Amino acid sequence: MLADALSETLQSLDNTAKSANRPVPRLLAVSKTQPAEAVAALAAVGQCAFGENYVQEAQIKARALAALNLEWHLIGHLQSNKAESAAEVFDWIQTVDRHKLVVALSRYRAADCPPLNVLIQVNIDDEASKHGCRPEEISALAAAIAAEPRLSLRGLMAIPAPHADPGQQRTAFRRMKTLFDELAAHHPQIDTLSMGMSGDFPLAIAEGATMVRIGTALFGARAPKPSPTA
Repeated sequence: MLADALSETLQSLDNTAKSANRPVPRLLAVSKTQPAEAVAALAAVGQCAFGENYVQEAQIKARALAALNLEWHLIGHLQSNKAESAAEVFDWIQTVDRHKLVVALSRYRAADCPPLNVLIQVNIDDEASKHGCRPEEISALAAAIAAEPRLSLRGLMAIPAPHADPGQQRTAFRRMKTLFDELAAHHPQIDTLSMGMSGDFPLAIAEGATMVRIGTALFGARAPKPSPTA
């Protein structure tokens, strides 16, 4: 069943990208609240990158599945007091939104590990309930990340506000692509614009997403949410 879901999702990404005349984006399987067994089953049919919301939950899965050499992305808000653990567990942190995190992640990333891949999370719709920096803060935050040898600036990430009107949703994605292009003019090494989920990835791809974060379409309905202690 997971093999079929992965195949269908990848085909959908491919078809959407071709229709929009865009490169096919990378798939990040959102495995938050899913058991390690489900992650292993999806890995067995070719998926290698997984997104988690909580550091502690990811630690448990990463240890259980260490032999599979999977790629782990943090896509949930990172509390400063969890930065040390996050720097040890994850290959990517997609939710860096303040300078304090930059300093902490750089300090705790081990010298014998590859630089930690970092995306700047942008609160593109200025929602009070969401994390992320303001667009005008991107430049300074990017410069701080790029100055740290233990970190690797890779691009931007956003979770736009849900809109019933696809046009409004598309506008948010388009604004993110503009910000990404502006950042690339100063940091040509960046290559990742992470946006789009199960319900809106066609619009995100059409506007230039290079990575989409999909959970429900792969795993089905989420398991009960764990206590957010991490």
